[in-house]
Amino acid sequence: MRLDKYITRSRVVDLASADMEGALEELLNLTVDRFPDLDKGALLKGLLRRENTMTTYLGLGVALPHVRARMGRRYVIAIGRSHYGIRYDGAIESEPVRLVIMLIADERARDYLQVLASLARLLKEQDFVDSLVQAPDLDTVYERLFAGFGGIAPKPVPTSANRVSHIVLKEAEKIARSTGCKALMVFGDTFTGGFETPKWGGALKTFLVTRNLADGEDHPARYSDTIQVRSFSSQRLAQLRSAVLVGLTRGTITFSDRLCCVGGMAGSNQFDTVVVVDVEKEFQTLLSGHADLLPEDVKPEVLERVIGVATELAVEGREGRPVGCLFVVGDSGKVEKASKPLVLNPFYGYKEEDRNILNPFMDETIKEFSSVDGAFIIRGDGVVETAGSLLQAADFNHSLPSGLGSRHAAAAAISVAADCIAIAVSSSTGQVTLFRRGVMMPLTEKKVTA
Repeated sequence: MRLDKYITRSRVVDLASADMEGALEELLNLTVDRFPDLDKGALLKGLLRRENTMTTYLGLGVALPHVRARMGRRYVIAIGRSHYGIRYDGAIESEPVRLVIMLIADERARDYLQVLASLARLLKEQDFVDSLVQAPDLDTVYERLFAGFGGIAPKPVPTSANRVSHIVLKEAEKIARSTGCKALMVFGDTFTGGFETPKWGGALKTFLVTRNLADGEDHPARYSDTIQVRSFSSQRLAQLRSAVLVGLTRGTITFSDRLCCVGGMAGSNQFDTVVVVDVEKEFQTLLSGHADLLPEDVKPEVLERVIGVATELAVEGREGRPVGCLFVVGDSGKVEKASKPLVLNPFYGYKEEDRNILNPFMDETIKEFSSVDGAFIIRGDGVVETAGSLLQAADFNHSLPSGLGSRHAAAAAISVAADCIAIAVSSSTGQVTLFRRGVMMPLTEKKVTA
């Protein structure tokens, strides 16, 4: 989804208020004048009520207050910048709020959580936030927001490696055609800025793989689709495997496809690797005689989100310590019958929207409860049913590699007992492993210790 069409220069302002309530009033004043069907008082109450229920502070000095209302447009975004910082109870003392991104969504908008997640991903990029806070004027703030939200940057930044990378991309296209590949997959996070995309010829599908963009529309006529992978391993094979897995769950890639993949070291600004992959061979063990990888009730974006959170926990740990955890996605009714609570359910009683893993403000909650023994049970639509659950399914037909413990055994067993996917994070190696029908597939490599 493109977000640039929901912002205008008239709704980007330097804030004069020193507290959040005053800042919200300033942003609402900009909004209700343009949309008279909106009730400023009701919107302000709704925004403040949500702040009291759950903080909308994202970190890096950014707050993302949001509210739903009945209106004639799907979304309205207003942006306020504070030069001196805003007092805010939900923020860290050393991080005064410098940016307030207010989102008003129509009650009928179905992709509300996806829009929130896209905004949150973008606003967690330190370089992007710094570019907004330090911009010399509001016109520059708007231009950078417009480009960041999916619009076309008015002045693309060229890179010194563009010429070499352009040649690599064109040669990769030739390799793809001569080897019978159905698609060309380009890993865009090789570049920290924009890169020159050649004009592809013929009917060859092209996919842009990235974690930083809301979508791939900064290359509007160059790619058939964008595969967004929220968090990458540093290992290239793991990156490729995660991207193909996401493509399979979305249906943009099939098991019979052969892919030509082009990438390089993340942030190196240089494409240097071309790999040809047969999807069926790469995922043959995981299929185990079945054509469906994704359980029937699981939405692709939910699995993508769970994989992203699991990978971030594997890389970052929690408060400097490694953590191990287990997520079970799909067929929640059957999974709950094969489990029992180890602790009181921390998610009980909350609205489904507030405890949906697609909600970006759930990230810290999930990570905080990851240190509790037991599994997260997640419905196929993303609603977290419980945490700290003991899985009691038994599986005697699958043997695991040596070194894997009870968490992985429980993940394998529950993936056999129910039509679900289990994702385990190892506390000792940091490896993220997916289980489907008792068969395991590593999504990241083990950490190498000195």
